[in-house]
Amino acid sequence: MKYEELARTIVQNVGGKENISDLAHCMTRLRFKLKDEDKANTDILKNTDGVVSVVQSGGQYQVVIGNSVGDVYNDINSIYEINEGDNVVDEPADDKKLSIFDRFIDLVSGVFTPTLGILASTGMIKGLSTVFVATGLLSMTSGTYQVLNIIGDCFFYFFPVFLGYTAAQKFRGNIFIGMAIGTAMVYPTLAGIMAEEPLYTLFAGTIFESPVHLTFLGIPVILMSYASSVIPIIVATWIAAKVEGGLKKIVPDVVKFFFVPAGTLLIVIPLTFIVIGPIATWASQLFGAGTQALYNLSPVITSAVLAGVLQICTIFGIHWGLVPITLNNLAVLGYDMMIPATTIGIFGQVGAVLAVMLKTKNKKLKALTYPAFISGLFGITEPAIYGINLPRRKPFILGCVSAVVGGLIVGLMGTKGYSLIAGIFLLPSVIGPNGIDQGFYGLVIGIIVTMALAFALVYFFWKDEEEVA
Repeated sequence: MKYEELARTIVQNVGGKENISDLAHCMTRLRFKLKDEDKANTDILKNTDGVVSVVQSGGQYQVVIGNSVGDVYNDINSIYEINEGDNVVDEPADDKKLSIFDRFIDLVSGVFTPTLGILASTGMIKGLSTVFVATGLLSMTSGTYQVLNIIGDCFFYFFPVFLGYTAAQKFRGNIFIGMAIGTAMVYPTLAGIMAEEPLYTLFAGTIFESPVHLTFLGIPVILMSYASSVIPIIVATWIAAKVEGGLKKIVPDVVKFFFVPAGTLLIVIPLTFIVIGPIATWASQLFGAGTQALYNLSPVITSAVLAGVLQICTIFGIHWGLVPITLNNLAVLGYDMMIPATTIGIFGQVGAVLAVMLKTKNKKLKALTYPAFISGLFGITEPAIYGINLPRRKPFILGCVSAVVGGLIVGLMGTKGYSLIAGIFLLPSVIGPNGIDQGFYGLVIGIIVTMALAFALVYFFWKDEEEVA
């Protein structure tokens, strides 16, 4: 049995077989009903390899495992014979009371849990490679830097492939179908097609202007870069699981082995390119246009709002709508006032991670905070967001709230960014042609205030037991 040791450890630390009244499992958790919860060793379980967290809710003692929960459940039953068969609970009563936001967090947590270690590790490597270039230890043309950059960037670039795997597990679909969809989204040929002249342009002259580079059965396909994206692959994999389940009911058994995967891919991948891609593209363009309109109204308010919401927008991939505006400002004006605000948003999450690092007693969680903190300092927030803050809700929210204050400071101080860079290396990039001015000090103060406020709010208002949903 693959999880025999983990199964024995869990049962021993919930008070033994004699303390278990009932055991079921959902997609990510073992759900115990214990005769006496005081007999459970919660701290030991939280620090057990293979256990993500422990949650006591709705009269249940829930041990969060992740996508391998079914295998662990089976091994427990094989050893202790608690239940006959697979006692699966799709949606327990206490989960029905979850808000839409809580359900979203629960979904994201379940999909990202298996990736946390490699996500934090590659993020740290990516951040350190940036340090080596900035300090002159390596040049961007050196082979050493290029190899390090590949190591640090490969997981992020092909993120949809890995999330296709974990999301398919979460939605109980074929994991290889999920990976195939993710692979299609980052297929190298797409980048080459996007670099060519479009066949024609839809909605020309509007904020939804969209170049069409190819068609599928005569239907226009609006391409976008799916590299490092999150939401599109999760949505596509959810649809794939539904399509796969439907096809299994109607396809004859004799051809089900290859017809079901083929049919799922033929339906979902074109649907992803034709529907999900355009929606993401238009949402990004709408966000960019809205930000520009607000900026024209009040740069100070824009700075505060942008600092607070950008990390939320990053989750959905619509933050790319700012890039054309920023590049245009740099080309026309020589500077951009949105760049400092986006960096402030980063430090809101960094301050929140630091608070979790110093407060948590969970050794596994603490170990994840170190690389997340380091990579966050250099502008790479994915490990901090997906590995630490977002699954625990409050650190992510408080980090965003704190960033509003820092964004207001850099807006009032008129901080300008002279190059498209993020993290601590933005500091020298806000020094203008006339040297250090109040804008530079505005960024320094904004970063310090944002991190300090995020740290204080999370440290005092987040409870260590508020773990992954």
